[in-house]
Amino acid sequence: MNLDPNYIANYSNNLINEIIAYSPKLISAFIILFIGLYTIRIVNRLVRRIMLKRKLDVTLTQFTADILLWGLRILLFVTFISKLGIETSSFVAILGAMGLAVGLSLQGSLSNFAGGMLIIMFKPFKDGDLIEAQGTIATVNEIQIFVTKLITANNQVVFIPNSILSNGIITNYSMLGYRRADLTFAISYDADIKKAKDIILELLIKNPKVLQNPKPDVYVKNLTDSAIELAVRPWANNEDYGIVFTETLENCKNALDNAGIPFQPFVKEMATTKS
Repeated sequence: MNLDPNYIANYSNNLINEIIAYSPKLISAFIILFIGLYTIRIVNRLVRRIMLKRKLDVTLTQFTADILLWGLRILLFVTFISKLGIETSSFVAILGAMGLAVGLSLQGSLSNFAGGMLIIMFKPFKDGDLIEAQGTIATVNEIQIFVTKLITANNQVVFIPNSILSNGIITNYSMLGYRRADLTFAISYDADIKKAKDIILELLIKNPKVLQNPKPDVYVKNLTDSAIELAVRPWANNEDYGIVFTETLENCKNALDNAGIPFQPFVKEMATTKS
């Protein structure tokens, strides 16, 4: 097949003219793209710096900056293709349909995402707090967008979905900075109650790790069939709680033994049957 030289020449001239006519749009679109990317980077850094300077939560700072970054990038991309002359209405409709489909398929993840936002905003706990949730007592290691990472006392890692945490009961043992240890000692009915209370209270007052404000307390908790139960209530800072708990148990046991105050062992009633 023979090609007409005039046809090829005309086609080439028309193509060159179209490129020349379209080049201003192309150049301006790429200028907007490069300037926009640079501006987005500066804005993102500025937002992070401002939020960190105001001592906002690190997780909230990271999450907000990431959302802002991707939101500005999507807006820049739509502006870029619009500047190229591409119709954006159909493109936006496609994005909306894709977003709806993804949202329906990720309902559980979105609820966890919303739960993470609630935790970050209202702060029922923070990194390093000892909490009890969903039957687990552990220290908060990291608040992620979808889950919260906890580490138990025996160094096990527990991940709890944020939707469950945000809608469930959370006990925060660290929020107020100090805690009370609740101990119970069972002594014999033959023992001198006042003497036992004075001995225990003196030990609590002399222990430097036991807080004196609020004051420690010792009182009769219950009178059972076999023993007098004394409630021992020392207060301690969070970091001293475990030591105070164990020291109180050991020191009170030794002091009461030295004073001749007998402990009443637990008596379990066994049912008997006639043969």
